[in-house]
Amino acid sequence: MRAYRLVCCACGTEYDDDGLRLACDAPHEPSLLRTVYQASGLHAKHPAPAGSVFRFAWLPVVRAIPGSPGPVACRAEELGRALGLSDLWISFSGHWPERGALLPTGTFKDLEAGVVLGRLPDDPPVLVLASAGNTAAAFAAACVREGARCLIVVPSYAVGAVSAAAGRAAGVGLVVVEGGTYDDAIALAEAVGALDGFRPEGGIRNVGRRDGLATCLLTVFEASGRLPRHYVQAVGSGAGAVAAHEAAGRLREHGCPDPLPRLLLCQNAPYAPLHDAWHGWRTPAPAGPVVAPELTNGRPPFAVRGGVREALVESGGTVVVAGGDEARHAMALFERTEGVDIEPAAGVALAGLAEAVRAGRIGTDDMVLLNVTGGGRRRLCAGAGTVPVRPDVSVDVVETRDPALLEIAAKSVADAFLV
Repeated sequence: MRAYRLVCCACGTEYDDDGLRLACDAPHEPSLLRTVYQASGLHAKHPAPAGSVFRFAWLPVVRAIPGSPGPVACRAEELGRALGLSDLWISFSGHWPERGALLPTGTFKDLEAGVVLGRLPDDPPVLVLASAGNTAAAFAAACVREGARCLIVVPSYAVGAVSAAAGRAAGVGLVVVEGGTYDDAIALAEAVGALDGFRPEGGIRNVGRRDGLATCLLTVFEASGRLPRHYVQAVGSGAGAVAAHEAAGRLREHGCPDPLPRLLLCQNAPYAPLHDAWHGWRTPAPAGPVVAPELTNGRPPFAVRGGVREALVESGGTVVVAGGDEARHAMALFERTEGVDIEPAAGVALAGLAEAVRAGRIGTDDMVLLNVTGGGRRRLCAGAGTVPVRPDVSVDVVETRDPALLEIAAKSVADAFLV
């Protein structure tokens, strides 16, 4: 028996989890499922290694996955002084051994991968997921360690970002959409995931992903005993932001008196679909390179029940945009003040935070949590001997944009993987 249930955010229907459920069966508007846990305490009763993400009770899992460290929390005093903030905290997901951060592939996608695999039933179907790079690396590495099977679809520009310190295994397949975008990868992954023997991993719809990411906020609460007044993160789908909002709600339900953190979500120009949706704008087609391609999900779950819009409204939050130059300046500022490199997405978040402070939207004495979603990769790649993950199958982008060709391509990919 699992020590939690799944509840539909739209109609309240409850489900026992089979480790694969992604949606409610009732006929209503799109809605996320949310976990409701039996445990009232923050920490799991079963033993977990110090620093393991599985030390938390609020995870929808039936097993702990070895080699799954969690994020680390710390005060960022020097960075805070540079920004004019007296109470700045960071949740760091990456490689920063001096602080105890040892995530295998250097981003908070490692948190998603470990918890999603820990949620699966025995003998699961092949998981299929789309990625712009970081998710692919994290799931490839976790599946190799666990001996799980997955099929990962990425656009061709993301191949260079996909690496896994553990190498490759027969059960981990990589499919590349040549000349495509992240949205094209998503379309192909959904088509393959609908075939027999495969199952879509689900992205934000997977409670394992969201509750794994929620540990970023839980780690800071564990260290500080408080909820931050502001929660700052770069977003693509917004899964991490929704996860933090849900985790804050659970803490309040269990006695925390602090108000919900205000979400400050950040995207990069010139392509920022969530920002445009929040402000009621129509998002134009991608018009040039962005500093963090992983933030370019063109179909974010904005209006879904329990999704990004509701979290923003309930928290009094907003979405902002930072340009490439601002993000790169922020990356340099973080390394200069804290001594470790951060990923471009985290640079986008820091740039958004800096502008919010300058504009007076965040008070100088407010407790702020900056979710540094990836960092330390320069040293990780130099010291860990990571190896490129080369594609097993290539699909032309033309095939992903025609429904008939997409169906044929999906079946070909499935056949190639199952050989």
